[in-house]
Amino acid sequence: MSNPHATIIVCDGDQTGQELLDEALRAMSADLLGVDLKFVHYDLSLQKRRATNNEIVREAAHAMVEAGLGLKAATVTPPEIGGVGSPNRILREGIGGSVIVRTGRRIPGVTPPVSTTNQPILVIRMAVGDAYGAAEGRDGEAGHSVEVAWRTERIERSVCRSVAEYAFVAASQVDGVVYGGPKWTVSPTYEGMLKEEMDAAAQRHPSVGYRPTLIDAAYAGLLTEMHEKPLVIPALNRDGDCLSDLVLAMFGSIAGAESVLLSLDADLRPTVAMAEAPHGTAPSLEGKNVANPMAMLLAGAALLDQAAARYDDPKYRVAGSRLRAATLEGAAQGVRTFDLGGGSSTSGVVDDVIERLKSSR
Repeated sequence: MSNPHATIIVCDGDQTGQELLDEALRAMSADLLGVDLKFVHYDLSLQKRRATNNEIVREAAHAMVEAGLGLKAATVTPPEIGGVGSPNRILREGIGGSVIVRTGRRIPGVTPPVSTTNQPILVIRMAVGDAYGAAEGRDGEAGHSVEVAWRTERIERSVCRSVAEYAFVAASQVDGVVYGGPKWTVSPTYEGMLKEEMDAAAQRHPSVGYRPTLIDAAYAGLLTEMHEKPLVIPALNRDGDCLSDLVLAMFGSIAGAESVLLSLDADLRPTVAMAEAPHGTAPSLEGKNVANPMAMLLAGAALLDQAAARYDDPKYRVAGSRLRAATLEGAAQGVRTFDLGGGSSTSGVVDDVIERLKSSR
């Protein structure tokens, strides 16, 4: 359906997280992208979360369900026990998020520390359950050799199905191979549930390449095998968390890729998408205008792709492709921050992206 504008719920954050969001939004104007975007802001700074006892986070999640699209800055998670904690869990639960997609890709002009592939690697990770939020405790005398620590983890078949299905859908979109999986041989009942859903999804998508590989072997394969096609890796929550950091580091920087949280309907189609930069708030860089805005810019591009699907309007996908291309072309031509071996400032990188968008109109 055609729409005069796409409404995006913007979750403001903390420190460099907010600075990078502000910079990225400069490159997402209607004049530059050719699409009209309505940004509705919610203040998810630590100060506001404390003042509202996280009510502002719940309000943002509700608004995101209505709008279907969200863009989030990095936020501070305070260390104190019993505090407001991280807003990410509340947002995930509030929108019914079940899948996290993180895409590692070759950054033009940057020589990666590990160069086994030039193809993208997509990690399709459970957004809920597994080790996160699991009941845990300790029994026995504290510090004594007989003290026992335990944790009770849970995963749901519906989440396993969402992760498996979306992995095959994503692989079909990028002409990739579904690769990896859990450690189903050691844990056939628990981790085997995801493998069962991967096998079932493979039956539904016979044209998609499928190489189920135990998680430990997949780690090794990422570093030792030459992969000729994009890899799409479905993973449990904990495995996916670890894999994401590894994959992004393989391509040079965690600041060079985006993360997208998805809520899927009963037919396994996305209904809500929230994009963000997967890195933290980098307090040591606050106010210095040197942090890398690439991940936040790419998050905006990924959200425009989701808007194209939501509104069945290709103009949003065109806008996302232009924003992504402008970001990567600048990196290829040396317009990079210090972490990628360049000498540009945060605002300088975004200024360059804006000029490239102007020239491609």
